Amino acid sequence: MTAEKRFIAVAGNMGAGKSTLVGLLAKHYNWDAVLEAVDTSPELTNPYLDDFFNDMARWSFNLQVFFLTARFKQHRAIQAGARSAIQDRTIYEDAEIFARNLYEMNMMSERDFKTYQMIYNEFTTLLKPPDLVVYLQASIPKLVSNIEKRARAYESKVKLDYLKRLQVCYESWYNQYSLGKKILINVDSLDFLERSDDLNVVIERIERELFGLFA
Repeated sequence: MTAEKRFIAVAGNMGAGKSTLVGLLAKHYNWDAVLEAVDTSPELTNPYLDDFFNDMARWSFNLQVFFLTARFKQHRAIQAGARSAIQDRTIYEDAEIFARNLYEMNMMSERDFKTYQMIYNEFTTLLKPPDLVVYLQASIPKLVSNIEKRARAYESKVKLDYLKRLQVCYESWYNQYSLGKKILINVDSLDFLERSDDLNVVIERIERELFGLFA
């Protein structure tokens, strides 16, 4: 396998298993795992989360700008670093799925959405896309089951309709994503944590796409 620095991003809806897969892949390759702040640093957790789920329209812009800025800083750090890394969720998802969905739900005003897009467009001019995006596709029942298992307090306020809308946005975004290599992995019948064979299936897909058949 090449020793060249690599950058993989794992994308997917809430509850798809991104953080679990990122950790397992980082251990397998001995690469850096770049997780969302909510998973690693409570002091960096988005301070608007609870407010947002109580009043989406009021706090959507604040919430999304915080996420966008945090993801930009993560991406820049990966880009500038010497080590290969695997990131949990991309900056593109923040804008193309979460912020856009809120705008389409009339939970973010057109004025705020245009301002958000202006910031996003400026940020992304400074970023090199990941070498590979791995999209974890899961059914709504699978997502709900995983969300209930991990029992994050703020996620208990997520409504099923909101989750379904995100799912539609994810499918559209993945189909249109053209910034680099990408693979889709349906995880409904996979359990990376408990079954090593399932993890190996993902690793083989990644290596075939990223390194070629004879890496």
